[in-house]
Amino acid sequence: MASPQTIMPSRAVIPFLVAMMLLTGVCNTLLTKYQDNQCVRDCDSADPKRRRNFEQPVIQTLQMFVGEMGCWLVVGAMNLYKRYFNNNNNRSASARYEPVPTTEDNDGTARDDASIRSTTALNGTGHTKREGESVLKGWRVLLLSLPAICDILGTTLMNAGLLLVAASIYQMTRGALVLFVGVFSVVFLKRRLHLFQWLSLVGVVVGVAIVGLAGAIQPDKKVTHGDLPGGSGDAGASGDIGADALRVIAGVLMIAGAQIFTATQFVLEEWILERSSIEPIRVVGWEGLFGFSVTLLGMIILHLAIGRTEAGRYGPFDMVEGWRQFWEYRAVFISSILIMISIGGFNFFGLSVTRSVSATSRSTIDTCRTLFIWIVSLGLGWETFKWLQVVGFALLVYFTFLFNGIVQPPFEFLKVNEVEELLPEEPIEHN
Repeated sequence: MASPQTIMPSRAVIPFLVAMMLLTGVCNTLLTKYQDNQCVRDCDSADPKRRRNFEQPVIQTLQMFVGEMGCWLVVGAMNLYKRYFNNNNNRSASARYEPVPTTEDNDGTARDDASIRSTTALNGTGHTKREGESVLKGWRVLLLSLPAICDILGTTLMNAGLLLVAASIYQMTRGALVLFVGVFSVVFLKRRLHLFQWLSLVGVVVGVAIVGLAGAIQPDKKVTHGDLPGGSGDAGASGDIGADALRVIAGVLMIAGAQIFTATQFVLEEWILERSSIEPIRVVGWEGLFGFSVTLLGMIILHLAIGRTEAGRYGPFDMVEGWRQFWEYRAVFISSILIMISIGGFNFFGLSVTRSVSATSRSTIDTCRTLFIWIVSLGLGWETFKWLQVVGFALLVYFTFLFNGIVQPPFEFLKVNEVEELLPEEPIEHN
């Protein structure tokens, strides 16, 4: 049993881990939105319609995977710590203690020695997982490319949607994730949802719809970024509110639709983690490696097929133009480095929090993250306050908490004794 001295430091550091998870999570969204707002071409033009902002969602997906690959630095540091620090502790412990004599059978075999090499539980009924049973053993680690591909599709869609909506609307719309996670858990993982959870999913849909409606009724001119295909400047300056509203609706639909890929990624990751002994932080590292490779290959193919054509020039698939903007504009380059660091930190602190507290705590923390993003965006003047958005956000928070069992159902006939976790105990954090 661990002594109080060994337990207290870990508990004392939890508030720090939560704070750092919040900070890095908020930075992920705000830095990406800041990057979207950077003018990278025709910035000195007197006509605002000619100015072009940084609209490269594929490059932003690539930089996310670079951040995830940074988890290997943490894994390496942990291995060095175990190799040198633990060895020193073991040597000092062996100098202080003498081995305890064991009782031997008639054949001279130590009973204790046999017991610690046994693969059967002490009660005789259990079964421990042998190393060969891991689905990720050997070449099968390539299975992690499947959730990585889902991550590519989901993140790229969300980055494209963020070009069209305010940062807070982007974060709130991501609340639709619980809808798809719930449905996919029932269909693929054979989980069972209670009646109040089904009602919660309906409430989440209503909340997302109200948030999107708030953005469409009162679009923020400062966050519109031109036409959907390649960007045609600051269209909001023309006063075409109808076009602004359509862009917000398109952005909300893209972000909500991206949650299908994110939910699929969650389900795949849970299936893999349940059948292997790999640490979640290594899963993030492998997914970062696979995701980076696939995204880079996709960028080259899309550039050759679309980006170098006249119609695709200067668009999101023009790889040459995208990299020129990345290297030549200091604000874009520095924000990319900070995004990579914040994503790597969010993965590390997120996994540490969920391992120390619980999986459902992520819902509460993520809600706080949305609130902070909203406050900072208002303070920076990136968006305006909307009462309808407050209503949608309140519905999202309430029904998400209700779905996860954090708050009790309002009616007695909806209450149950225990709510089953639909996500893994150590869920993979990404962005």
